[in-house]
Amino acid sequence: MSLDQDGSSRNNPVYPHVSSSSPLKDLESGVSGREDGFVDLSRRSSESLHSAPSDSLELLDYGSPDAGLLGQTGPSTSSRRKGCWGSCAAWLSGPQPPRQYRIEPFFPRFQTAPLRLVDRFLPTRSSRVWALVAFHALWALIFLSILHRSVTGPDIPGYGSPVRLSCGAQLWSNSTNCGLNGDECRPFDDASFAFRCPAGCRQTILLEPYTVGDQDYNYRPLVIGGAADAEGDGIYRGDSFLCAAALHAGAINDQTGGCGILRRTGEQSNYASVEKNGISSIPFPSNFPLSLTFERGPIAACRDPRWLLFAISVFFTAVLSLATTSPAVFYSSVFFITYFQVALASDPPFSPDYNEVVSIGLGRFLPAAFVGFAIYYFCVRRTLTGLTAQWEKTVLWLGGCWVGALNTDTFDRIPISRLTPHDIQQQPGAVPALIIIVAILVVALLSQAWALCIEGRLPQYLLLYGVMACAGPAHPSLHPGAALSAGDGAADAAQSAVPGIASGAVHQRHRTLGVRQHPADASRAARGSPAGQSTTQHRRASHQRKQQHHFFLPMLPDDVAGISVLVNDVERFRAYRENESESDAATPFHWTRLRANETEFFRFGYFKTRDLGGIWYEDFTKAGTWLADGSWVHMAPGASR
Repeated sequence: MSLDQDGSSRNNPVYPHVSSSSPLKDLESGVSGREDGFVDLSRRSSESLHSAPSDSLELLDYGSPDAGLLGQTGPSTSSRRKGCWGSCAAWLSGPQPPRQYRIEPFFPRFQTAPLRLVDRFLPTRSSRVWALVAFHALWALIFLSILHRSVTGPDIPGYGSPVRLSCGAQLWSNSTNCGLNGDECRPFDDASFAFRCPAGCRQTILLEPYTVGDQDYNYRPLVIGGAADAEGDGIYRGDSFLCAAALHAGAINDQTGGCGILRRTGEQSNYASVEKNGISSIPFPSNFPLSLTFERGPIAACRDPRWLLFAISVFFTAVLSLATTSPAVFYSSVFFITYFQVALASDPPFSPDYNEVVSIGLGRFLPAAFVGFAIYYFCVRRTLTGLTAQWEKTVLWLGGCWVGALNTDTFDRIPISRLTPHDIQQQPGAVPALIIIVAILVVALLSQAWALCIEGRLPQYLLLYGVMACAGPAHPSLHPGAALSAGDGAADAAQSAVPGIASGAVHQRHRTLGVRQHPADASRAARGSPAGQSTTQHRRASHQRKQQHHFFLPMLPDDVAGISVLVNDVERFRAYRENESESDAATPFHWTRLRANETEFFRFGYFKTRDLGGIWYEDFTKAGTWLADGSWVHMAPGASR
């Protein structure tokens, strides 16, 4: 080896790529080598020997021939426990140093082509700002023009502007809201009006058991009757979902919605079940005071614009996604467009006055914007920073965001209404759907955990999820999208759809529901379903004839204000407690059959008074059946609504 005058080597024959002007360093410890250019291994070995932990010494002693003489029997329990916890902590901390996930785009030149076009035609910052403003203004102009034309719509000759209906709109809401004999839901006949239904009403189904006669129905459209009368028009019971009945009758189209003319036809009997246009109706073999039918003939063109507006919004957001790499510009623009697409077109709150819909949407914008900023700052920003895979971002992230934002047309089609044991057991297809959803969530969460572990950020996210888990019992309405989006900071190509879906789902929740001030508990989740056995199990018939039926109802309990009787799902009798002495006497109820030789159904239930006035009804009994031949079929145990 040749040396300079100062004694240092000019070149290193062993490591020729290392500069000889500086001494070699130990690659593990960073300790400088000796002055002669070699690493001082003896000093490192000595230091390592003297600094070895006690556990290592125990292992060395245990493996030595003198272990039996020294009384060693192996590692202590505390040492093994400490080693286990240390291994877990080391695994959770990830590799050292951590690795940063970055999406390496496929065909990078193709994916960055939109960026080169932007650089070519918009070279300055000011030109890009003005182009962005003009871009949003163009979207707003097209969006609002189509929406305004749809809202005003054409008038139907002889009827004027059609009434806007929701998919669950009814003329007769339920058995008790229309009052005695249904007087609060009049008129029953000789009245017509033009209506307008949105698209997709075939998917609107019952979410609670609904009693029709002596049968309970659930998880299906509420369409009762529909068989043609002498004139060929389908006759429906008055408490049917209007838009679903119009679909059943063929008056409107499910894909585009439409307008029609509804005519009340008064009391009818024997609503037969008919399957038409993909909907199977419910039979009812008795009479009801309110019926309806739909006029036939050409109706003015009337289409739901939601899918046209959706296509326009998707096009604008896709162009923006391809043309920008700024996370702030991309996320804020997508949030703004998706918010108003959902709030005003895809899933607006129902109101006959569209000005009220706009007012509600604007009122919920600021709370939703705050939530959107929090998601961007803590979750999305890291994922989008430095991302140049423009097509992958557009397809995976933006596509996932739209899937989550259109929750009513995507995830709501999954046959799970609520995650309660009762609903999962009762709803057809809920158990397989739940298994698939849980499997997908487990895969997504494990993928997120692995990515965060590689980046060395898993411990703090586990702490965050621990806080969420502790807050879960106190706040059961915590949205699953919020839990998923918390761990979406890893820029992994395989997970790009997860943060988009989670962000879109959380945004959609705040667009449609606003900020919920109180968490929903199990009783609120019941939505009025029967909660066990009815308190009116002691009703009995004391005397009957073929066309008359006499009931003597036993004394009222002390905690109720009166008793109500439903006949054919219409409230026909209501008795109040006037004073304590009268509560000991049996309450008589005499009923004459409305139509001879026709089956009728009777249900009984208590009601109570509110502190501020008015009454509310408890559960009713199951229906007792008075057959056409005069015989009586006693009600089954249980409750109904």
